Amino acid sequence: MGLGDLQNIDEVIHGRIRLGIMVYLADADAADFTELKAALETTQGNLSVHLKKLEEAGYVAIDKRFVNNKPLTRASITAEGRRAFGRYLDALGGLIGRKV
Repeated sequence: MGLGDLQNIDEVIHGRIRLGIMVYLADADAADFTELKAALETTQGNLSVHLKKLEEAGYVAIDKRFVNNKPLTRASITAEGRRAFGRYLDALGGLIGRKV
């Protein structure tokens, strides 16, 4: 893979927070909003924006409900999200593996 193949890097995943979300969910399958917020050391608003972008791409599913009259938001990686993350890692690996 050469530098001309940078277009294979998925821009939806390639931000620090979105990449962190995908890494976390690829391992955990699902996580509460507050769990993700703490793990990624980000703000509520910032996390919301990035989760929305991943949801719009079909990479994560968001489940909102109330538990004991408190809102609970859970994010989970979708099958398409897992495939996209695999492609992203392959593309990144190809760039890193090339000789300088």
